[in-house]
Amino acid sequence: MIVLRLDRVMADRKMSLNQLAAQVGISNVNLSNIKTGKISAIRFSTLNAICRVLDCQPGDILEYRPEEE
Repeated sequence: MIVLRLDRVMADRKMSLNQLAAQVGISNVNLSNIKTGKISAIRFSTLNAICRVLDCQPGDILEYRPEEE
């Protein structure tokens, strides 16, 4: 499964949800859903904007974990 680590990267950069949402150009609600993992997909353009603002790589935000059986 894919785990979102946006909260960790935001904390490392000392950036609030409101600040990031404003700089990325998406709503607080949508960014909150991304941050909490309540999404099933993310647009590359959104991921690109988040990485640009946070100066990170997609792999810093997305983590793969094998599903436990």
